[in-house]
Amino acid sequence: MRVISGKVKGRRLKAPNSDKVRPALDQVKEAIFNILFDVEDLSVLDLFAGCGSVGIEALSRGAKSVVFVEIWDKAVESIRENLEHCKLSESATVMKMPVSRAIDVLSRREASFELIFVDPPYLQDLVNPTLEQLSHSGIAHKNSIIVVEHHPKEPVSVPASLILTDSRKYGQTRVSFLKPV
Repeated sequence: MRVISGKVKGRRLKAPNSDKVRPALDQVKEAIFNILFDVEDLSVLDLFAGCGSVGIEALSRGAKSVVFVEIWDKAVESIRENLEHCKLSESATVMKMPVSRAIDVLSRREASFELIFVDPPYLQDLVNPTLEQLSHSGIAHKNSIIVVEHHPKEPVSVPASLILTDSRKYGQTRVSFLKPV
């Protein structure tokens, strides 16, 4: 697993050797960023961050800042090591807590993000509750893009305040793009 493009292109990233973390495949990550095209100067939220590969890719491509949210100790350690290895730590915040709590905390802080990645463990009924909570949190604003990486057998149920703008399948991964109404 590596950084595909940008200022730290080619850097190898570490992930815990465990089935608890499923890093975004380079092919899927590249497709997402090709669709997004430009993430320069965006504030990014990476929920269920795993080893941080998607958020680090965003930073490498010029994102202003990334907040990584992850609960598992070993994954948090990998995020911090990868940020340090890529010399991107100063543009990053790592929140070690459940995603639902992080959304509440960020909402109370009145944080908002132009780009939000949601990549929960597959088939654990986390996609739709997370989208529902995001849709009421104020974290996403009218110009935000929410990118959801999920299993094809776990369809996105779009909350009333969001619209699905695109959805594509890459093997055992579906990537859905949503925007606030």
